[in-house]
Amino acid sequence: MRLIGPDGTNYGIVPIAEARRIADEAGLDLVEVSPNAKPPVCRVMDFGKFIYERNKKEREAKRTQKKVEIKEIRLRPKTTEHHRGFKVRDARKWLQSGMKVKVTIQFRGREVTYPEIAMEDMKEIEEALSDVGVVEQRPNMEGHRMVMILAPIKQKGTTKK
Repeated sequence: MRLIGPDGTNYGIVPIAEARRIADEAGLDLVEVSPNAKPPVCRVMDFGKFIYERNKKEREAKRTQKKVEIKEIRLRPKTTEHHRGFKVRDARKWLQSGMKVKVTIQFRGREVTYPEIAMEDMKEIEEALSDVGVVEQRPNMEGHRMVMILAPIKQKGTTKK
């Protein structure tokens, strides 16, 4: 195996017994870093400290990730203009705060034979929210539902609180 010392020095290719002896003398662990290499690469290091540092880097990476939240408004083909107005107002608020919005129109019974009614509703919702959001996924049928996803418009130079 190829051995790398605790201070980063390359010992070259050494037998396993010799690598264990070097690790014991240093009071550290022998860790296989790259098992698929020819020959495998091992390093003399403190394994507990290695795991701690790796977990610390993973936590830091998670902290910098951006979480995208999807809110949903549910309608029916028979939903009135007045009630749809409430839902669109909520969707506008969510899009302005940087969230995605999923618009779902649920069909019941024979309503599914008239998808054009739902398409008209989707177009009206898209037009009403065109100033704050863009269509990320066009309206499409998923079983007895029609689904459309809207994403917020990205403004340059502004940051979300």
